[in-house]
Amino acid sequence: MNRLYELQWYAAVGQSELYRSARLDENTPDDPEAPDKPLSWGNVGIAALLLGINIVLSLWFRLGLSTSLLVSASRCVIQLTALGLILKEIFLTENPIYIFGMTLVLGMLAAFEVTYWRSKYQFPWMYTSTLVSITGSALLVALFGNAYALNMSPAYTAVKFIPTIGMLFGKCMIGVSIGMGSVMDSLDSHRDRIETSLCFGSTRWEATKPLVVEALRNALLPTITNMSITGLISIPGMMTGWILGGADVLEAARYQQIILFMISASTATSTLLSVLFCTFVLGGQIASTQTRQIELNEQVSSIFREK
Repeated sequence: MNRLYELQWYAAVGQSELYRSARLDENTPDDPEAPDKPLSWGNVGIAALLLGINIVLSLWFRLGLSTSLLVSASRCVIQLTALGLILKEIFLTENPIYIFGMTLVLGMLAAFEVTYWRSKYQFPWMYTSTLVSITGSALLVALFGNAYALNMSPAYTAVKFIPTIGMLFGKCMIGVSIGMGSVMDSLDSHRDRIETSLCFGSTRWEATKPLVVEALRNALLPTITNMSITGLISIPGMMTGWILGGADVLEAARYQQIILFMISASTATSTLLSVLFCTFVLGGQIASTQTRQIELNEQVSSIFREK
């Protein structure tokens, strides 16, 4: 009995929409024009065998990474499978509540990763500030980019909005981690310099501005470097996915360019917000400590003067 598999591909081309249908008939495996067979768990298992190279290297050089590698690979399979099942239902419903609910869940996971897994230090309200910075920046950029750059109507169309904002979350997470890590390391190592600057009458912003500038530079350089080598040294994942999916190559290139510009904007804004909040909170703690120390010194001096 013949089975017919039909896969609908959707792509926006200028102001119009292109719908293409690829049909795969199981009884025509030798047809050179027939699309590739759908991937199965067997294909995933074959690819997983390549991880044996990493395991052999870890055991040979005693790197101690075998367990971490197996755990990471298992998490990858479980997480992506669960994500695929959830996204399948969301794509079918096109319900804005589910779409923005999924966005919020992804933002919360990104903020949790930055706060409790990637950061060496924590400060008050760190998780909340990270959540607002990443989710707010990525959401605004994604809505604007989908509406005006990708010609999506509505801008929160699930089939493109969720994959796009997922990429923005990933890049914002990296930028925020680098930015806040740089600020906290600098405040820890240059605390004396900041306190001296405050003693000479500098405001909190004047004392910490060099740290903010350095943190932003460190956080944004990877994004700038990635844009400069894209298409020359590497073919980015989004463009590769579109090409493998059968889209026009130039259309895939334009889509990738738009995504890279959106990533750059969202990374910059999320990093700026998180770095400013981090500097405000920790700089305020330093200033408060210094103020209490000055008051204590004045009290001690007054006692000696009275004697």
